[in-house]
Amino acid sequence: MTTLTDAYPSRAATEVAVPRQDPVVWGAPDEPGPISVPDLHSYERDGFLAVEELLSEDEVAVYRRELERLVTDPAVRADERSVVEPRTREIRSVFEVHRISEVFAGLVRDERVVGRARQILGSDVYVHQSRINVKPGFGASGFYWHSDFETWHAEDGLPNMRTVSVSIALTENLDTNGGLMIMPGSHRTFLGCAGATPKDNYKKSLQMQDAGTPSDEALTELASRHGIKLFTGKAGSATWFDCNCMHGSGDNITPFPRSNVFIVFNSVENTAVEPFAAPVRRPEFIGARDFTPVR
Repeated sequence: MTTLTDAYPSRAATEVAVPRQDPVVWGAPDEPGPISVPDLHSYERDGFLAVEELLSEDEVAVYRRELERLVTDPAVRADERSVVEPRTREIRSVFEVHRISEVFAGLVRDERVVGRARQILGSDVYVHQSRINVKPGFGASGFYWHSDFETWHAEDGLPNMRTVSVSIALTENLDTNGGLMIMPGSHRTFLGCAGATPKDNYKKSLQMQDAGTPSDEALTELASRHGIKLFTGKAGSATWFDCNCMHGSGDNITPFPRSNVFIVFNSVENTAVEPFAAPVRRPEFIGARDFTPVR
């Protein structure tokens, strides 16, 4: 574990709430970029920014075909970068997708995608994590409430909150098929979770979160203060959200699948050190150690 001074302590004996110490938008508001000034202010206030039509129907079709190719490829299924549903044994996620697939690598380099990340983070960026998430109908499990930064700080060693994620819908996000939920404004408070990090915690947490899970009392307080927003939208829509947003998603018990590509951009000025609250680093396909800027 790192010996640096920790502004965001977590995984100790008790849960602790700490005010955010970092900016939300790191770039200057007058710097040119794909995000308008009002939308940047909205992102700073709420912690997220939704774009109704990032990709065209034709582009969505290309990425959906590639997703289907990957999840039906026996070699991909056998790869350690694939995570399967505990109950159905269907593929739930495929990590490091920008390295496995040149199609998704191209999406990472798309200026509509990486340009927004650079504008928010105020620097060049690299991919800390990428994956496709697949939520087939009839029982795909959700992701419990969590802050990504809590895990990336504790287990990957990201020092500061200078990281942004984008979730791009490849199927329609309905209000019934396990869509993304965020507590607006929750990114202003870091919630350090109680309990030590087990060795190789990632093997369990990728299927069901345990370490790094907030208490019911803390979640109730955050939800009462901030409310909860459910994101819906057609295929091709996208949501950028701050690394410290409290978010999650429910199970998908409908017949309607929900799939997305998820890309995490981190500033090249915020590269990972040793974990702050874990005995060992997570594998590089989950938390990158290649800090090469996206070009």
